[in-house]
Amino acid sequence: MYYKLTLMFKQFNPLLVLLLLFSIPAAAQKKPSEKKVSDLSVYKFGKIDAADFGVKCFGADSAAAALKIFDVGKGYFDISTSTGGFVYVFERHVRYKVINKNAYDLANMEVQLYRGDSGSEEKLDFMNGATYNLTDGKIVTSKLNSEAKFSSKLDKNHIVKKFTLPNVKEGSIIEFRYKTKSEFYYHIDDWYFQGDYPCKFSYFSFEMPEYYRYKFDVSGYVDINAVTPAEVSRSYFIPSTTTSSAGTVNSKSMRSDYYAENIPAIKDENYITTLQDYVSKIGFELTSTNFPGSGVKDYSSTWEQIVSKMVEDENFGGYIRKDNFIKSLLPGIIKGETDQEKKMTLIFDYVKKNIKWDDRYSDFTKATNPRTVLEKKSGNSAEINLILLSMLNNAGINSAPVLLSTRGNGAHPGYPLAAKFNNVIVQVQTDDTTHLLDATDKNNVNDLISYQNLNHQGLQLNLENKTGKWILIENNNLSRSNITYIVKLGTDNKLTGTLNITSDYYQGLMKRNRYQSATNQADFIKQFKTDKPGLEITNYQISNVDQPELPVTESMDITIEDNIEDAGNLAYFMPMMFERTKENPFRLEDRKFPVDFAFPTEENLRIIIEFPASYKLEKLPKSEKFKLPDNDGSFSIIYAQEENKISIRSKINIAKSKFTAEEYYNLKELFKNIVRKQAEQIVFKKS
Repeated sequence: MYYKLTLMFKQFNPLLVLLLLFSIPAAAQKKPSEKKVSDLSVYKFGKIDAADFGVKCFGADSAAAALKIFDVGKGYFDISTSTGGFVYVFERHVRYKVINKNAYDLANMEVQLYRGDSGSEEKLDFMNGATYNLTDGKIVTSKLNSEAKFSSKLDKNHIVKKFTLPNVKEGSIIEFRYKTKSEFYYHIDDWYFQGDYPCKFSYFSFEMPEYYRYKFDVSGYVDINAVTPAEVSRSYFIPSTTTSSAGTVNSKSMRSDYYAENIPAIKDENYITTLQDYVSKIGFELTSTNFPGSGVKDYSSTWEQIVSKMVEDENFGGYIRKDNFIKSLLPGIIKGETDQEKKMTLIFDYVKKNIKWDDRYSDFTKATNPRTVLEKKSGNSAEINLILLSMLNNAGINSAPVLLSTRGNGAHPGYPLAAKFNNVIVQVQTDDTTHLLDATDKNNVNDLISYQNLNHQGLQLNLENKTGKWILIENNNLSRSNITYIVKLGTDNKLTGTLNITSDYYQGLMKRNRYQSATNQADFIKQFKTDKPGLEITNYQISNVDQPELPVTESMDITIEDNIEDAGNLAYFMPMMFERTKENPFRLEDRKFPVDFAFPTEENLRIIIEFPASYKLEKLPKSEKFKLPDNDGSFSIIYAQEENKISIRSKINIAKSKFTAEEYYNLKELFKNIVRKQAEQIVFKKS
């Protein structure tokens, strides 16, 4: 996509057109209403005094390993002396206080640069850096030296410039200042106000020339202040070419400034999509250009435009239309079947079994012809699922592509933004039934798409009308684990018996994938035992591994040692075995962002323990039940005794996939009770 967009912009030089046509009068600059813009003069490189070494972290981050004192950036446009076209210029100045050795890695700065296939590139214009230490009341400066700079190739389109500061120790202040110039002004990197360390002040200024229109996307849970936009005048020097002489163009730009203060560090939490969904940042998307002589050109400003471009693109719509080879394969796949559900299953199974996913998500194909992928028997997610789509439609089954952003890629903001999609699956309509299909995993079945696709919504495309509509991507079936221990406690404190496990839906999918990725069954059992000290397994059997429409069932004979603690004539036993929830996954006092389980779950744990006749049950924990509002989740644990047998049933139910920040406290309390109750012990008295 970088390549295609670069070609579009390089077809003409709009600044030469401007120079030839007219010169725009300079406009008076309007001062922003806030004082913050003028305050930026204090953030000068190398301007350090002894008082700066006394800055401390604040609030919940008081124990942080470092403090970002400030992070100031600006983005604006200039003219390339080589091409005569616009380039996007990005400048950043960041300063840290290193508090302890856990933040020494801040001395390493990496700048990633992009190079397009057509020769366009992003360049590092300069880099400065320094370390400051306070020694005997004097500030000692250690500058970045040339030996500390090196480059590495990340892939064919990316290189990384790396820099390392010297003499970093606890208490040091370090800073970097650098500038990049990019010909890819249609793709501007986000500015992050929030990061791994607390920050006292973060500021970003963006100047948008009148020839461009960008969409701004401010997101996150930190208060970001917007300074009143100001109109500024700019002069651009256009170098001479073989057809025109050099000259200057005056133009207007709109400057927008954003800042935040006393920003807490973003902390990773359990059950999220990606932390990028919740970090406070501002993003930019080019929506249109308007150069004299060329008129207005829209870029991804409406869904209709996005869908139209995808339909016309040879790596999406063109790929689907090249279906001659697919048509020749269909008779051998369908074999005369007329029932739509059965035809769908035959085609789905064929694609899953005959094309291996190369582990690359994409909403566009790399190949331009499905035959290439089918013969190679491997492809990215778009190549596989668009072949599935084409086969289904050619078989008379109503199907549509669904664009989405994977969980690792983050939630799509919902407004027309093509760049945020990174995957495509298929929606099928058979009679009165709607299905979601994803053929990248042979263990996926109807409506059981890969975990990474469970990002709650996708854009369904109508290729004929060139329109799109949002649909929910949810699996409301409970993914269950049913775990049953039937064991006998010996006087030697060993537990012997059987363990049976049944896993369905996503629990079953994950179990299948783990089993199939293991070298052999012995390797799988070894992995299974990794976090289960004292467990020995014999006679292991597993069923339905290759039948993804059925639950995975496991059975085994077990021996468990070291699970009983003796204290005189008392024996203490924690009966939840290896399934005990040891820690509350929700640690924050206050969570700003939602809790995302991806899918509803239920764990049913049943334990039957027969204890020796010489043991007397001294203490049995109390049965209890806990429930979330609206039956969105629950936990129950029930104890019962009959003669020398104890029966325990523990059930954890999470009935929906996503909880809001307002529901966080109740969810946290539920798991607090799970941890507390599952840690309770049974006490036996030995006679």
